[in-house]
Amino acid sequence: MKHWKHIIQVLLILASLYISVANAQPAKINNIVLVHGAFADGSGWRAVFDTLVKNGYHVSVVQQPLTSFESDVTAVNNIINQQDGPCILVGHSYGGAVITVAGNNPKVAGLVYIAAHAPDNGENEADNGKKYPPAYKSLQKAANGFDYINPEKFAADFAADVAPGQAQFMAHAQMPVADSAFHAVINNPAWRVKPSWYMVAGDDRIINPDLERMYANRANSHMVEVPGASHAVYVSHPSAVAGLIMQAASL
Repeated sequence: MKHWKHIIQVLLILASLYISVANAQPAKINNIVLVHGAFADGSGWRAVFDTLVKNGYHVSVVQQPLTSFESDVTAVNNIINQQDGPCILVGHSYGGAVITVAGNNPKVAGLVYIAAHAPDNGENEADNGKKYPPAYKSLQKAANGFDYINPEKFAADFAADVAPGQAQFMAHAQMPVADSAFHAVINNPAWRVKPSWYMVAGDDRIINPDLERMYANRANSHMVEVPGASHAVYVSHPSAVAGLIMQAASL
């Protein structure tokens, strides 16, 4: 009888230790929401999407319309609200400004910025870009209020490290964006109250890498840098991008 009591006590101790270790493990977040930037669409996330799905994540790609900042935030929130639990919200480029606001959704547990804008209260990305001027000169402003990048210069400015054929396709599949979206003033940036991760693209010509570093340092983000990477780092270095996202998902 004493023997069985001893066995039961040992099993209870082991069970207690198992529970303690399990509770000490970082909680993996299964849902990932990917937000594209200006002059692009969600298809650019394909390689990142595939890597995350292979690693067991549930991944959603937002196709926001780029017709206004407000409509883009609404589109992102619509996808966040479909998640069955907490999610990691990822934004590239202008998509970073969008997730800075949409990230206040209570289902968002953390933010990942990929060569992205992360404005503070009262800021907008257009003015921040003037403080840290980018290298590109290919922006075209149409009479209808929508901006686009000159397709002939798209590869050099946006996707210099992407295979030429793919960069050419991206140039001619780009989504013009309402110029007003770049001037949207940010209120209550989510990175002030939620953890964030940031990937700097070392040779970015669309957003000055120094501006990216400033954003990351100011937000106290977990920062990594990809030397030589273009603005399209999520296309040219999908494994590194997916790796940072998975790091964020292991809060």
